[in-house]
Amino acid sequence: MGKLLWRPSDERIKATNMYRFISFVNQKFGTSFKDYDGLYDWSVNNIADFWGAAWDYLGIKASRKYDSVIEDDKKMPGAKWFPGARLNFAENLLRFRDDSVALVFRGEDHPPVKITYAALYDEVARLAKSLREAGVVAGDRVAGFMPNMIETVVAMLAATSIGAIWSSSSPDFGIKGVLDRFGQIKPKVLFAANGYWFKGKNLETLSRVSEVIKALPTLEKVIIVPYTEKEPDISSLKNAVLYKDFRSSESGLQISFEQLPFDHPLYIMYTSGTTGLPKCMVQSAGGILLNQMKEMVLHTNVTRDDTVFYFTTCGWMMWNWLVSALAVGPKIVLYDGNPFYPAPGSLWKMAQEEKITVFGTSAGYIAALMNEKVRPGKEYDLSPLKTILSTGSPLSEEGFEFIYREVKSDLQLSSISGGSDINGCFFLGNPIGPVYSGELQCRGLGMKVHAFDDNGKPVINQQGELVCTAPAPSMPIYFWDDPDGKKYHAAYFDVYPGVWKHGDYILINEHGGIVIYGRSDATLNPGGVRIGTAEIYRQVENIEGIADSIVVGQNWKNDIRVLLFVKMAPGVELTDELRNKIKKLIRENASPRHVPAKIIAVPDIPYTLNMKKVELSVKKVIEGQAVTNKDALKNPESLDFYANIPELKEN
Repeated sequence: MGKLLWRPSDERIKATNMYRFISFVNQKFGTSFKDYDGLYDWSVNNIADFWGAAWDYLGIKASRKYDSVIEDDKKMPGAKWFPGARLNFAENLLRFRDDSVALVFRGEDHPPVKITYAALYDEVARLAKSLREAGVVAGDRVAGFMPNMIETVVAMLAATSIGAIWSSSSPDFGIKGVLDRFGQIKPKVLFAANGYWFKGKNLETLSRVSEVIKALPTLEKVIIVPYTEKEPDISSLKNAVLYKDFRSSESGLQISFEQLPFDHPLYIMYTSGTTGLPKCMVQSAGGILLNQMKEMVLHTNVTRDDTVFYFTTCGWMMWNWLVSALAVGPKIVLYDGNPFYPAPGSLWKMAQEEKITVFGTSAGYIAALMNEKVRPGKEYDLSPLKTILSTGSPLSEEGFEFIYREVKSDLQLSSISGGSDINGCFFLGNPIGPVYSGELQCRGLGMKVHAFDDNGKPVINQQGELVCTAPAPSMPIYFWDDPDGKKYHAAYFDVYPGVWKHGDYILINEHGGIVIYGRSDATLNPGGVRIGTAEIYRQVENIEGIADSIVVGQNWKNDIRVLLFVKMAPGVELTDELRNKIKKLIRENASPRHVPAKIIAVPDIPYTLNMKKVELSVKKVIEGQAVTNKDALKNPESLDFYANIPELKEN
């Protein structure tokens, strides 16, 4: 167990949505739960009762209630959720129509743009009318190639109010990365900005949009949102129109929300695509709505009084997750740009100005703050801040302690983990529970998660495969262009029939805390002992002078040897003294088996477009194998260095 860093006061516990939900369940079912553990056990052993209670407590808006919660809670994949229900995702997110602020957009060095809940409804109504007039109907695909701005949220809500399926990517994706995704789903309408800002630079995107249009013959309308200039020239773009000219000029319109089944398709999300074309995961409107509201209300304790921020692009599932907070009614802050521009503390300055209460980011960002020696709590007024969320990769113990030391001592730090696959989390925050260094607080309600050992048996206090042994509403309803379900089945169910294998290597301890050791397909096996890459990253990322790192296993003399590649900070050299320091830290804080056989300096670390390190691609390169889809990488040229490194041929 890690070091106890924070425990909520009794007063704080009794003010949480989770505490109120426990009372709601106790009253409804005659139970007597007093803490999270009892509630969690009940939720995963009484799947239908839990999700039905969540529907009621969260106030899901539906024109017709369901006939039953789930038809077969033992069937996975293929369980049918809430048959008979009729609802609309956008209607649930637009339930508030008053003059409180709904969205604030902040770009690099740009004045904030705000829109109220009433104005947001009006804007969505105008755009939805225009989309209908353009021929968009339920089931059509509407795509966004957009920065994280207000118009992106409006476009998603307008499309889903009709029952169209929304899919988005970030404007920093290359042409092939976009086409690998949108080319499969054949969108009818594309929303795109004329450019975006990054590190103070105006980066145009219309040239890429032009190439995308040429390669997508299904596009009937392309709507260009001016961002980096007011009147961009779009005359050369086929079927293109400016946003202001496309959107209806009428005001006071009422939205005709299409009432659709619970499992009507809402989003298409994508796998990283590093082993071939990205797989297109189709997720349901009801499943995403119910699960994300559960995570937002119960696990993150969001209320109408909050100001919620997550640093994300529209190519990462955290954008979809963030926007779902509209259903709860807080102020949501959207940010587009570099988080360290114009200064390392820029996002914290924004947090001070917007009075952010829930601040979401990545473990990588927190590590970068530590390296830059930013002290947010000393430099900015963060008195409204009550929760920090971290995801993307495991947060180190030092990262946990940095937050409580340098940001704020009285807040809930929720390291959360799940994936685009479920557009949500298996592991979440618990606002009525303690925070321990290096641990994710809890398994999410209704998510029957275990660590499986090599024999496929659940284990406690032992590392194993992350599995989910019962269905959950936000799991994909199917994969696009997968009529027999083979792709879907192969992705999660081939190893343990009827059990979802997620691909993470984890430990669940006796009090329900979780430690993640990295991707299970990237775990290392020196001497036949399985270890996670995250255990090494935890030690390395806090060493001064190292900007980034990646760990892989190399097949060597009938065994696996551990290789550590490090990207040095500007002006810092990897000396023998520093190598020895790294090895000593790893040996003392992890184990002798974790100590790398080689530590090699590299100019860059390869990442996917969604900012995940690609250990498997590096492993393939150093072993002379082809990497099939470099276009899935943000910086594919970085892989070139790893080929034919002389040191890798030495003992």
